[in-house]
Amino acid sequence: MKIVFAGTPDFSVPSLQALLDSPHDVVAVYTQPDRPAGRGRQTVASPVKQLAMQHDLPVCQPDSLKPDAAQQQLAQWQPELMVVVAYGLLLPAAVLGMPGLGCINVHASLLPRWRGAAPIQRAILAGDTETGVCLMQMDAGLDTGPVLVCSRCEIAADDTGERLHDKLSLLGARLLSRNLAALEKAELEAHPQDESLASYAGKLQKSEARIDWKASAIDIANKIRAFNSWPVAETRYEGRQLRIWEAYPLPADSDTLPGTVLSASRAGIEVACGSGRLCINKVQLPGARVLDAADFINAHALEGELLGGE
Repeated sequence: MKIVFAGTPDFSVPSLQALLDSPHDVVAVYTQPDRPAGRGRQTVASPVKQLAMQHDLPVCQPDSLKPDAAQQQLAQWQPELMVVVAYGLLLPAAVLGMPGLGCINVHASLLPRWRGAAPIQRAILAGDTETGVCLMQMDAGLDTGPVLVCSRCEIAADDTGERLHDKLSLLGARLLSRNLAALEKAELEAHPQDESLASYAGKLQKSEARIDWKASAIDIANKIRAFNSWPVAETRYEGRQLRIWEAYPLPADSDTLPGTVLSASRAGIEVACGSGRLCINKVQLPGARVLDAADFINAHALEGELLGGE
């Protein structure tokens, strides 16, 4: 089977590797154009491009697949199947209908829950206890196509956005690998999504990272987990940004103003919330390294301080 693969970030890499390890022929790899990255803002190839180059695969990096020239180039590969994993570009109708077996997407949620750009983090933010990956037959909508097969995954209480990302990346690759033969023979049954159960996972914004201490300790802890490792939940301490990398909720309520540091010890920094308390374990000031609470309080007298103010 001749396959064109389309993907860009780290999440996509195990799925491309699964195709390379299969008996099928990856005839071309599509990925987004090289972008500036890091402190030096040097142009960097995407993780998918880096893997493709290691295997001497043709790499295509159009800004869009809408122009006729881009579509003509894609048609030249004569793909039987196109596999899309976190590519980041919309596929026009002409592209969706180009491969004989269509375009398949590996999506990191149990569709129709969490369609969109950030399904992993949105699942943690919402307090979901389960997620997974789906193989979906792509259509013109945003993650609206019929689902072919899914694999479920528990969201552990200590799963961060980064940790769950890595789990689902590997799970998606395994799901794809196990079903390649069935995809080639068109043996997988397509199940339309139930629109009444759909939810949207909007792209993460840095503005969402600020903690509202009037929220519940559970919701704040979910935000901290979801936004680790980007954009990282934050509050204000002595007029500076204080990033919070790790914390867990405590059930006991406090009648103290939300954001007040109730205690600071080697066990953690306890903060009053709208309901419950939050115990913070790892923090970071601008330009500094991530510190355990025990190390941070050696240099900062926190007890009684009000977090979140300017």
